[in-house]
Amino acid sequence: MNPDTRFVRPEEISMFQRFRPLRPYLSRYRRRYVVGLVCLVLAQAAGVIVPLIIKRGIDDLKPGTAMVVLLAVVGWLLAAALTKAFLYFWTRWILIGISRDIEYDLRNDLFTHLMRLSPRYYTEHRTGDLMSKLTNDLNAVRNMVGPGIMYSANTVVLGLATVGLMLHLDWRLTLLVLAPLPVVSIAVKYFGQMIHERFEKIQAHYSELTERVRENLSGVRVVRAFCQEEAEMASFDAMNREYVEKNKGLIWISSVMWPAMALMFAIAFMLVMVVGGHHVLRGAITVGTFAAFNVYLMYLIWPMIALGWVTNIVQRGLASLGRLMSIFEAQPEMDDHAVPPEPVTTLQGEIEFRDLTFSYNGHPILKNLNLRIPAGKTVAIVGATGAGKSTLVNLIPRLYDAPEGTLFIDGIPIRQIPLATLRQHIGFVPQETFLFSETIRENIRFGAVSAADAAIERAADISNILPDIQGFPKGFDTMVGERGLTLSGGQKQRTAISRAVIRDPRVLILDDALSSVDTYTEEKILRQLTGVMTGRTTILISHRVSTIQNADEIVVLHDGEIVERGTHAELLALNGYYTELYNKQLIEEELEKEV
Repeated sequence: MNPDTRFVRPEEISMFQRFRPLRPYLSRYRRRYVVGLVCLVLAQAAGVIVPLIIKRGIDDLKPGTAMVVLLAVVGWLLAAALTKAFLYFWTRWILIGISRDIEYDLRNDLFTHLMRLSPRYYTEHRTGDLMSKLTNDLNAVRNMVGPGIMYSANTVVLGLATVGLMLHLDWRLTLLVLAPLPVVSIAVKYFGQMIHERFEKIQAHYSELTERVRENLSGVRVVRAFCQEEAEMASFDAMNREYVEKNKGLIWISSVMWPAMALMFAIAFMLVMVVGGHHVLRGAITVGTFAAFNVYLMYLIWPMIALGWVTNIVQRGLASLGRLMSIFEAQPEMDDHAVPPEPVTTLQGEIEFRDLTFSYNGHPILKNLNLRIPAGKTVAIVGATGAGKSTLVNLIPRLYDAPEGTLFIDGIPIRQIPLATLRQHIGFVPQETFLFSETIRENIRFGAVSAADAAIERAADISNILPDIQGFPKGFDTMVGERGLTLSGGQKQRTAISRAVIRDPRVLILDDALSSVDTYTEEKILRQLTGVMTGRTTILISHRVSTIQNADEIVVLHDGEIVERGTHAELLALNGYYTELYNKQLIEEELEKEV
């Protein structure tokens, strides 16, 4: 969705402009809206004739009147009530149903848009805030386009019809009743603005509360390990109390608004009773007319009450709509705008970095880097923490965008390759392993949904996770729990390797993917991966020399620059960074053996 206007402060633009981002969704269901609104108008038409029927019945009710006249009046009242009930059922069914459809469309569009946004967006926006927008704020918008629109239309139709018929019955009494309307309008506008501002603050605080809960649930083991349960509960209690107090502030507004409006109606009733009763006594109007006028006055109370309620719903919805629009306004850093009309559909896997300098948040991570990886070769990248290894490989699937003209695949500038094509040819095991709350089977075939069970088992065998899976009571149908918590670190990494291997990619990237397994398991996995890596471009990142010593080329990164490159033997002969790393690990291995 491309909103027609950027959402700014409510005082800067009109109500209709703030509704503009919803226009594509509302127009999508305009025919159903028309049918629903026609049903609403007809339902109210059936309702507003009831006082006229009552008037006729009371005026005709005289000594000697036949019983059939009274029964006719009752019959007309019953017919009007049944007609209104039938039409009002369809009004609610159609208009409230549309709000659910719009909620469905909005939720899908929001999720689709979030899936397109770059990783940088998620580092700058908290998950709890996004979850709050996709739940609480979306519900507020749904209420606005469903009950909000329905009751707004109901208020307008019933209000206009009622006032028109009241003028027909007695224009003097009607003007007396309508005298407080300007005061009511000013009060509704004032309170509506207050509701909007306070609800925005409430929703923002609710996002913080949601994020706090998410963090504590995700990190519950850390909280317990450091005995911080009481401290976290106290912190949550304070945030929760603040949330309640903010909501009480909103309740205070409603508590003032409703009694104030009720007081105005009570005064109107008293005036009608005094002035209207005097008209009856003078013979200016009939008793039936006076009764009908009072019924219409009761009818008028609902639109006025609904006006305050609808104002509340609409202001909440607009505040939430603004928060949702902030998601749509965020644009992905990576797209296919530079892809030619006839894009490539297959890749061989040759990767080349040319004079690459890459900065993140103004801090240079990679500096003047030149590296060519021939298709089908295995290249290992080593270096100290923070040297830029993960950043370098994240540029290949365009998780971050390299500067134009610095990264090529098969000699083609990477931005000219469709994102879908690029990523379909890459099997990536990131440094931070993530598994979904699904079965092991579903996690392995996540990137190859049509993979057969035999292919899943083969991929599990390659990563050496198959024996572990066979030991589970449910095998491949074992649920791994949220973020894979039921598996060990090594099991999660091996499952992630299986997920990358099953795609049969042209480029395989393993970013420190064996750090959580022991050296014996590592050796078995590497032995199995040898066959997989043959003929495909493989990039290994590891802190262990044992993982990368058989690579075709080893690249040593230091402070974002390539300081050494060559085979294992060539680098040892240089007696530089790589040799220092190798000797350090030999000492660590000896110490472990002694222990």
